[in-house]
Amino acid sequence: MKFRSLGWALAGALLAASVPVQAQVKIGVITSGTGPTAFVGIPQKNSVALLPRKVGDVGVEYVSYDDASDSTQTVQLTKKLLAEDKVDAIIGPSGSPNAMAVLQFVAEAKTPMLAPVGTSAVVLPMDDNKRWAYKTHPNDDVIADGLVEAMKARGIKTVGFIGYNDPYGENWYKVFAPMAEKAGLKIVANESYSRQDTSVTGQVLKLIAAKPDAVMVAGVAAGAALPHMQLVDSGYKGPIFHTHGSASGAFIQIGGKKVEGALIVGPLLLVLDEIPDSVPTKKVALEYVTQYEKQFGQRPPIFGAGVHDAGMLLQHAIPEAAKKAKPGTPEFRAALRDALENTHDLVTAQGVVNMSAQDHSGYDKRGRVLLTVKNGKFSLVKD
Repeated sequence: MKFRSLGWALAGALLAASVPVQAQVKIGVITSGTGPTAFVGIPQKNSVALLPRKVGDVGVEYVSYDDASDSTQTVQLTKKLLAEDKVDAIIGPSGSPNAMAVLQFVAEAKTPMLAPVGTSAVVLPMDDNKRWAYKTHPNDDVIADGLVEAMKARGIKTVGFIGYNDPYGENWYKVFAPMAEKAGLKIVANESYSRQDTSVTGQVLKLIAAKPDAVMVAGVAAGAALPHMQLVDSGYKGPIFHTHGSASGAFIQIGGKKVEGALIVGPLLLVLDEIPDSVPTKKVALEYVTQYEKQFGQRPPIFGAGVHDAGMLLQHAIPEAAKKAKPGTPEFRAALRDALENTHDLVTAQGVVNMSAQDHSGYDKRGRVLLTVKNGKFSLVKD
């Protein structure tokens, strides 16, 4: 019996040796599944469950961590993914400040990072660190262009600005202000506030005192609802515009009736029923929304779309990189970075992506629409 067992063991070993070992790509994932940014991190974490486990002949393993919305933990987990888990790429983290905090480390490890965050500062202006970073939401200028267009169409001449005092809000002002002024819009007030603030009364009073025709808010979800609500409470009657950070159910849930009429430039996936089939991104967005609803029982907030599109980018890039090097090697990670940068005409849930050496977001305006809040839900503005 022992000889027979040994014979079977040897036969099994020889058979295993004759079967080619499937290449395996390891993708690290960092989301804020808990903590103050969980409203962003949870749909991102959920969306990972929808990502492919095989791309062509290459298997894909996801190594996921929760940074609890803490940028210090983001740094620690990024180092762990790079040094211990030896991942080939990272999807995440959830927050703009968190992503900015780890740029140096992914660059030093020469490992691509696909960040589903709002701020364009993660990829602009391009430098040696940002060469390894990709942003999986449209850049601020794409959204700002839509906002300026909507303001001009409504005869707006003067604008008051209020945004987060962090990379998200700061970069938004840096992008929006020159675009607005070039279009003939004068910025008459510039205020900022913290993500942790529970009141912005002082800033709102200064905005109202400047008598702008419209106010522009650069915040995210419930945090964007705060200045909007207090502007309404203080008697402001002009239109209030928002970035795509406000295109979230939490914005309506917190703001209630006070955010009715808000004007937001955001992704078409929130109003798919109102989008013509001829729009190129509708089919992809609908597939994502349908899969998410089936698995989690609700429509995904836009934050999850950043992870979905990161998966699409990797699905495009992995086969190209695998032609040049074996997963798990520095050569593969470098080839993966190059393949991502050479992405062209990729239709995703949020737009059509064309990357370049200077643009590591690549989204165009084909996934962008003007929304408003009507009867407690997002609605397409058709004029």
